[in-house]
Amino acid sequence: MTAIDIGSGVLERLTALIPSFARRAGEYDRAGAFPADDFGDLHAAGLNAPTVPASYGGLGLGPCQGDTGTLWTMTSRIAGADLALARCWEGHANSLLLLDEFGTREQKQRWFSGVVGMGDIWVTWSGEPPARSGSAQRFGTTVTRGDGGWIVHGAKAFATSATHADWAILLVDPAGPGGARHTGSRDTVLMLACEMADPSVSLDLSWWDPIGMRATASHVVRFDDTFIPDAQQIGPPGVYLTGDVQAMFAPHYAASFLGAAEAVSVFAVEHVQAHHKENDPYVQHRVGAMAVGVETGRLWLRHVAALWDAGRREEARAAGARARQLVEHLALAAVDHCVRVCGARCLIRPSPVERILRDLSFYVRHDNADHILAAIGRAELGLPYDGSFAKP
Repeated sequence: MTAIDIGSGVLERLTALIPSFARRAGEYDRAGAFPADDFGDLHAAGLNAPTVPASYGGLGLGPCQGDTGTLWTMTSRIAGADLALARCWEGHANSLLLLDEFGTREQKQRWFSGVVGMGDIWVTWSGEPPARSGSAQRFGTTVTRGDGGWIVHGAKAFATSATHADWAILLVDPAGPGGARHTGSRDTVLMLACEMADPSVSLDLSWWDPIGMRATASHVVRFDDTFIPDAQQIGPPGVYLTGDVQAMFAPHYAASFLGAAEAVSVFAVEHVQAHHKENDPYVQHRVGAMAVGVETGRLWLRHVAALWDAGRREEARAAGARARQLVEHLALAAVDHCVRVCGARCLIRPSPVERILRDLSFYVRHDNADHILAAIGRAELGLPYDGSFAKP
């Protein structure tokens, strides 16, 4: 069976699940609850191990496996139904990619079997944002050496899938708080796999009350001297940043943005046809702009995926940053066009556009767009640039 045949079969199975994802999305959003039934459906359909190699029972998709396009298409389709679900899915898929890229044989055998057989959910957490002066919340972790492992103390914020994750890859730095984004060195950040059932790990559910992406359940997670044995350290110190894995993840975020753009474009066309507004030249203008934007996003992601699959990593790294930057703006523009075509009624529940507008506005802040654009500019000028976008 060829990669094309495998990808086609995967997408057919996923397509059958999308109506259920879309139907549940509003309920999960209002409750701020993790989309547990959706992940259960993905596991039952054999789709929850996308970036696990086929030799370990997974689908064998993604930039490390030679079929990046199918993975990103899956993400776009999930995002079209529920952006919050797509964020949880994308974090899970990217975490499995980290295990595949940097884990030992023993780690892969242990953890991939839990994903494939039991439906284990994985996440990767970095977030330790500095708090405002006088804020009641304090984030940040300290990491000290213990007997045969590491001891983690403190808290992480923006901990996606916190209420249902089975394992979390913690990006922590023995040099001080900051996760992977606010540290002073690229060479000391550790990736430590933490089992969420550990009694020293607790959730603070009081903080996460955002305007959008509510169903990601990205709560504060606290670690009270949590011991992580050496057997659960993934790769050598610093490899998360020096290995430039963020270059694989950035265009994956763009796949979610594209899914949102596709969803509002379909909504707008159906609305226009149902209300017989096809002959309004301003409507035609905005529908045309949405169509061009969606197709541009698809072409860019197809281009970047092909570079990864051909092993042209440096080109893929640069093109992925461009795609991430561009698709963000194309998606935001598509939502604006949709609202102007459909009017205020599309911003009233249960219209999905109301939720997509909130979710997308929040989701695109996942990376600092100014730093991404600065990195693109540095590359164009022949200067060294940080592909993790942590620093300009």
